[in-house]
Amino acid sequence: MSHTTRFAPSPTGRLHVGNIRTALHNWMLAQKAGGDFILRIDDTDAARSREEYVEAIRADLAWLGIEATREERQSQRLDRYQAAFDALRNAGRIYPAYETSQELELKRKVQLGRGLPPIYDRAALDLTEEQRAAKEAEGIAPHWRFKLDHDEAIAWEDGVRGKASFDPATLSDPVIRRADGSWLYMLPSTVDDVDMGVTQVLRGEDHVSNTAVQIQMFTAMGATPPAFAHEALLVGKEGKLSKRLGSLGCDAFRERGIEPEAIIALLARLGTSLPVEPIADRAELLDTFDLSTFGRAPAKFDDADLERVNTAIVHAMPFEAVKHRLPEGMDEAGWHAVQPNVSNMSEVGEWWRLVTGPIQQPGFSEDDRAFLAQAADALVWGDDPWRALTSALKEATGRKGKQLFLPLRQALTGMDHGPDMGELLPLIGEGEARARLEKAGG
Repeated sequence: MSHTTRFAPSPTGRLHVGNIRTALHNWMLAQKAGGDFILRIDDTDAARSREEYVEAIRADLAWLGIEATREERQSQRLDRYQAAFDALRNAGRIYPAYETSQELELKRKVQLGRGLPPIYDRAALDLTEEQRAAKEAEGIAPHWRFKLDHDEAIAWEDGVRGKASFDPATLSDPVIRRADGSWLYMLPSTVDDVDMGVTQVLRGEDHVSNTAVQIQMFTAMGATPPAFAHEALLVGKEGKLSKRLGSLGCDAFRERGIEPEAIIALLARLGTSLPVEPIADRAELLDTFDLSTFGRAPAKFDDADLERVNTAIVHAMPFEAVKHRLPEGMDEAGWHAVQPNVSNMSEVGEWWRLVTGPIQQPGFSEDDRAFLAQAADALVWGDDPWRALTSALKEATGRKGKQLFLPLRQALTGMDHGPDMGELLPLIGEGEARARLEKAGG
């Protein structure tokens, strides 16, 4: 059975790592079932929505390789929300309420003070037509609430949490429309899921009570609810929800040289019983993707895990995949030489500078200078100049190990460590190598 899933960000800011994980899991759910993944821009909040964020969301998903089957915009569907609102109001499931936010806050404080749950007391339902007219004559415009049916428990089989149940009497009738006529999240989202044929809703566990409310909305509209699943939220490695996670987006990852494949490999399995591994092949990740592996414990996002996965993925990347991102003049041999030392692609240029120069040589002892001058004379170019040079110097000087190799590496690269010299020396070239040795031995 194919699934239709959706990712529904509000364009009021950039995507962060939590959003990206939700988008990825919905994309994977659809891909695995050969279904559709809808990008739905929830832009009913005209005051806060920005077109630049819509474009940024599209660009970030494209960079990550998360492709939507189609895109929808809530701002273009206002007539559908109005029609659903009118039908539900006529059916007695939507009612006007006139309390100010201050009055509602006072009610909540009183209820909490009495040890009662701070849910809306439905006082607006007791108003007569005359009282409502008087409120509006005073210039008080109503906000609108969806009336929950208290007759039976709301229950569903959650794809992650198992059996879920709510007593609707413990929930407030949700405000679905503000006094200025603008929409809140609940009703438009439900109408969209019906109209767009969404079969699976996978989202964070902070939406569980919303799901209970929306199941009643689906039923009130005569629609079958989709299957719901609520995954554990991301937390920082300290185990707390971190503000920093809210600022970790694709720009930050790109600036650090993190590969999209590393982000996908980490987030695909974060919060599941499967190990996080440096898997760049999405088909392999899709094969093992299963909601039954998702756990209830908070999913810990650790930068160290991302760095580890990223390094392993970079170490496995073939030349063909990176050649357009390499410094000018760097060929396959150059990539092969520096690749084991690169933890992310932003470092490639620094390692390539060992070949192109300039390099900064350290100060050498008198013995080492004499040794390096001898090395300049002993340099003979052939198939394996490094082996030939070190073999000749070992025999001529008796040096071996670090005493033999370190001064040569320092003279040729300016560093104590780095890529394999057998691969690097041919890239430096005979003339430049001799010049560096002569300079160090001078």
